Amino acid sequence: MPIPEDVTGDEIDKDVRQELQSLPKGLAEDVAKNLVMVARLIDEDPEGAYGYSKVALRLASRVAAVREAAGFAAYANQKYAEALAEFRAARRMTGGVELWPVMADCERGLGRPEKALDMAGAPEVHKLDKAGQVEMRLVAAGARRDLGQLDAAIVTLQSPELASNAVQPWTARLRYAYADALLAAGRQGEAREWFAKAVEADKDGSTDASDRLAELDGVEFVDAFDENENENENEGNGDKQAPGGTDEGREE
Repeated sequence: MPIPEDVTGDEIDKDVRQELQSLPKGLAEDVAKNLVMVARLIDEDPEGAYGYSKVALRLASRVAAVREAAGFAAYANQKYAEALAEFRAARRMTGGVELWPVMADCERGLGRPEKALDMAGAPEVHKLDKAGQVEMRLVAAGARRDLGQLDAAIVTLQSPELASNAVQPWTARLRYAYADALLAAGRQGEAREWFAKAVEADKDGSTDASDRLAELDGVEFVDAFDENENENENEGNGDKQAPGGTDEGREE
């Protein structure tokens, strides 16, 4: 797959670069460039990211960072069985637990929420950092919802991290998940409160909390493009106006 000229491979994380030092220099550079492309495309073009991950995997399947990147690319394309296999391979190579939450979410994607809950109660969770533990809590709550256990999902999300006024990288998503669970349980007033709190924490727009809040408040958004298109159509049909200048058939 083509690599843009502005991609050098030096953009990758220093830890990944260190892993690639086990490869011949030219090969390491090629792998690095493909990993950069995976990271660059995974949000906007997951299929493209997946393609570059397969190239990197073909070049260096024994590098943990490559297996991890391939896992995330597969995950972004909802190829959960493939993602889980790659994550397991990366974990065997590193011995780390960082991928435990996303592995559990793959189990959810495969229709095995009970397995995800088993993983949420495993010893590995205690080895996760704070961000990883919050992520595991989100996955566990999702698994509860998969099983129709809405009240249990709400309780799962209730935590010191949720109650804290401090804004962390995970705060918006945690508040959003809590609001969404409350809404699913019919607790609309509380849900609105927590969607508002999610908006406060979501400085980079990682969730659609503002849209959900507006929806609860009965605010409707009109697409400016469609509105302009309608205005142009009306101008082109000026001879079909009803008396008084209103459009024919329009309700007052």
